[in-house]
Amino acid sequence: MPTVSVKWQKEVFPAVEIDTSQPPFLFKCQLFDLTGVPPERQKIMVKGGLLKDDADWSTLGVKEGQRLMMMGTADEIVKAPEKSPVFMEDLPDEEQVVAVGHSAGLKNLGNTCYMNSTVQCLHSVPELKSALTLYPQSGRSNDLDITSHSLTIATRDLFNELDKTVYPVTPYQFWMALKKKYPQFGQLHNGAFMQQDAEECWAQLLYTLSQSLKSSASSGETSTVKALFGIELSSRVHCQESGEESLETESTFSLKCHISHEGLIAKLEKNSPALGRSAIYLKESRISGLPRYLTIQFVRFFWKRESNQKAKILRKVEYPLQLDVYDFCSDDLRKKLEEPRKILRDEEGKKAGLKTDEKSSDSNKNAMNIDGSGESSGSTPQDGASEKGEHLTGVYDLVAVLTHKGRSADSGHYVAWVKQEDGKWIEFDDENPIQQREEDITKLSGGGDWHMAYICMYKARVVPI
Repeated sequence: MPTVSVKWQKEVFPAVEIDTSQPPFLFKCQLFDLTGVPPERQKIMVKGGLLKDDADWSTLGVKEGQRLMMMGTADEIVKAPEKSPVFMEDLPDEEQVVAVGHSAGLKNLGNTCYMNSTVQCLHSVPELKSALTLYPQSGRSNDLDITSHSLTIATRDLFNELDKTVYPVTPYQFWMALKKKYPQFGQLHNGAFMQQDAEECWAQLLYTLSQSLKSSASSGETSTVKALFGIELSSRVHCQESGEESLETESTFSLKCHISHEGLIAKLEKNSPALGRSAIYLKESRISGLPRYLTIQFVRFFWKRESNQKAKILRKVEYPLQLDVYDFCSDDLRKKLEEPRKILRDEEGKKAGLKTDEKSSDSNKNAMNIDGSGESSGSTPQDGASEKGEHLTGVYDLVAVLTHKGRSADSGHYVAWVKQEDGKWIEFDDENPIQQREEDITKLSGGGDWHMAYICMYKARVVPI
């Protein structure tokens, strides 16, 4: 085998052997190892022109010690990564949560899906988590009972644990605190814990937190939970049979959607002083104060007198991803919403590329900021607008759905569907978080044996003024 030298750029490679029994392509592969120039880029000058991959060495007249000239550009040398790859399981728990994009699931302790789904929905409210973080371990106020304090501590600790791991969390301490505060959640049937109503768990937990998460203000104590979830209602209650009529005001943490009626209308059966017996009253309500997070409960369960048991309404009830409650508000609240809604429409118009009335928009802003405080002149800030200068618009976006699957009110299965900060939806089926498509969320409307919406939670769209 002849030995040659090869000159490439400023380098010379001496004593390169040529195996003349193999095609020149093998020789080019040898030079690739030496220079990094791929064979297809190599141009080697020999007798008669450029060396071809399939040429016959015997016709090229290559001699011992001959110098060959090669031209060509080498491939860029791949640098070793500055940091070695890190696998998901090797990351700290907190970083795994960020990488996965959602928090952990909750283990079912025996028919506790009602509790798990409630916790996952409320855990998605960052303002509630912040308020719980500030709650002192041993700073119970004199008017708060020990069971409420313990349940608040357990809620805080469970929320923190969910944020620190992607592995299923066992909510044992929370469950024990919940049963101690509300013994009905510890009821047994044939030695097993009974299925409970998720709405009752939701309402009782929020009530407890509303008592414990209070902040001192100049005008007295204000509840964080009331600011986040509290709804003010003004109602007209009248009896067609007797002609009696009364006006009522109330505060609640959820709107009851009675499936058999449209709007905020409910039928009540109570004693009529005028008739001296029980009568049917019609209660028509209007929203007089809105929250940051609007909770709507579809009243699917009712007491069936004929069978003396709880029954479920399976009727399909559609709900939107975006909800506008302006038409359900009182006249006074509508007036407060007009300016923020105008600003919201202008902002959405600009995003859509539509022209807005800039003079009108500027005059609206000036009118609302005339005292320079960021709050509307001559009126108090709206409920639920937690940050100074932010005003509610009456428009809400769906952020969580709690569903019930099954035909019986005392059995079945509850699941939470929660929207994440990045816009993705996660189905929390106890300890199994599963990503879902947004278009599938509104299909949880009922009408069969599939998951059907029982509670919907909406987050307010606010505008700075």
